[in-house]
Amino acid sequence: MLYKDQVDKTRIPAHIAIIMDGNGRWAKQRGQARSFGHQAGAETVHVIAEEAARLGVRFLTLYTFSTENWNRPADEVAALMSLLMDSIEEETFMKNNISFRIVGDTDKLPANVLDRLNQCVRRTSVNTGMCLVLALSYSSKWELTEVVKKIAAKVADHEMNIEDITDKTIDENLATNFMPDPDLLIRTGGEIRLSNYLLWQCAYSELYFCETYWPDFKEEELCKAICDYQQRERRFGKTSEQILK
Repeated sequence: MLYKDQVDKTRIPAHIAIIMDGNGRWAKQRGQARSFGHQAGAETVHVIAEEAARLGVRFLTLYTFSTENWNRPADEVAALMSLLMDSIEEETFMKNNISFRIVGDTDKLPANVLDRLNQCVRRTSVNTGMCLVLALSYSSKWELTEVVKKIAAKVADHEMNIEDITDKTIDENLATNFMPDPDLLIRTGGEIRLSNYLLWQCAYSELYFCETYWPDFKEEELCKAICDYQQRERRFGKTSEQILK
């Protein structure tokens, strides 16, 4: 039986975050340049976005480009930025009622790329289905540093007292404050680490690691991950007995 047929539609994670890893290794296995893998990976984004929307996922956040990725060879960075421009298909979003958002240090993005992304954000803002979020020029260390700056400025301006700072204060100042924390975080490509991605938000997320390279991660792989998630007991620090009450 296919995993797609086993998914419990009443227990779909509201927010799935994905670390899309393995594009370069996938291309290398085929004797191709890394850019070939990134192109294949971009196609997978559309496949997974449509499937997630069909299943009823409310938020899908994809780790697209980290702050550390700016240190990659200049030609690869340029190719990734060009691919990002070309792979944003607004019609796909409109057809599937998907809204589009970006989080990250977007000031570092080339002006033409940022303009294209913001255009898509504006046009799809009317959609009421799933929200597809790209984490671009993003890292948790960058995000938390920005949060500290914002809160420190409020304290300095006497807008709040240090004693009033809580975890909710941090939540409210995160770049991701418009959506709930991830229920499920998936990493493809065989590596077992979070790579500076949504570290605060994933405090109680269910983690799923698989060997499949991102270009090969299609609908059935997503459903497999969701089925695995649905077999877990989420206790959030409580006991099983407390959860069952």
